[in-house]
Amino acid sequence: MGPDRSVASGFFLVNLFSGSGPHRVLFSLVAAAFTLGLLGNTILLFLIRLDSQLHTPMYFLLSQLALFDVGFPLVTVPKMASDFLRGEGSISFGGCAAQIFFLTLMGVAEGVLLALMSYDRYLAVCHPLQYPVLMRRRVCLLMVGSSWLAGVLNACTQTSITLHFPYCGSRTVDHFFCEVPALLKLSCVDTSAYERALSTSGVLILVLPLALIAASYGHVLRAVLLMRSEEARGKALATCSSHLTVVGLFYGAAVFMYMVPGAYHSPLQDNVVSLFYSLVTPTLNPLIYSLRNREVQRALVKVLSRAGLRAKW
Repeated sequence: MGPDRSVASGFFLVNLFSGSGPHRVLFSLVAAAFTLGLLGNTILLFLIRLDSQLHTPMYFLLSQLALFDVGFPLVTVPKMASDFLRGEGSISFGGCAAQIFFLTLMGVAEGVLLALMSYDRYLAVCHPLQYPVLMRRRVCLLMVGSSWLAGVLNACTQTSITLHFPYCGSRTVDHFFCEVPALLKLSCVDTSAYERALSTSGVLILVLPLALIAASYGHVLRAVLLMRSEEARGKALATCSSHLTVVGLFYGAAVFMYMVPGAYHSPLQDNVVSLFYSLVTPTLNPLIYSLRNREVQRALVKVLSRAGLRAKW
């Protein structure tokens, strides 16, 4: 086994786009989606912070989701854009470690948060009278803290173990950012035991939150069907459908990446799916919530009015 040169020289990332015309158009679309997502999530964060009517448990949890959706693309897209414009994709060992850490942190934390948000919707629909007590501020802080703690613990474990392996062969990562499965392929020692452990933990990290989501919405659906008021039923379904759409987008990509065996993946498929969950989903999330939620729309109109802009509602 040769010396571990990766610490000194880092790695090379494969860019999604070449210099051809169609690829430049795709790159422009990615840049536009990145800008739109960053703007949408930042606006949502400010609206929730500024409007007192949005100071509720649901919007507090939603603000944390928006925070993750700001961070996710920032870890990958600026580096990818820089590599495309420079025509070179080198990344230092420390930069690679930072990408693995923050992406793993935010991915796990967002998955846990989405599960806890489904529990919040269950309490709101099935136990509306006890909701203010059951979802008091301390409980909300505990939920958010739990999602962050799960993300940090998983990120510390995966980053330290992954980068502990020696990388003494090819330094070209067949991915547009440092993702653990792509990086492990470059190790010059057998990593199969760790990859099996990684797959098992990945299934648990996905299955447990999905089980909570399924249980919560099973109760919600039963409660909605028993509602006599058409208006109450419509409001409950509208609120829950936004969250379910976000859950479907996030977990759909995650299930493909971590529950479908690697033999059924190709590097191109992995890159496309990774681009989806690291850019497309964070861009769509604020649009799903803002376009389908009158409270958010009213808060936006109110803020624009305070800024001296005329807006008709």
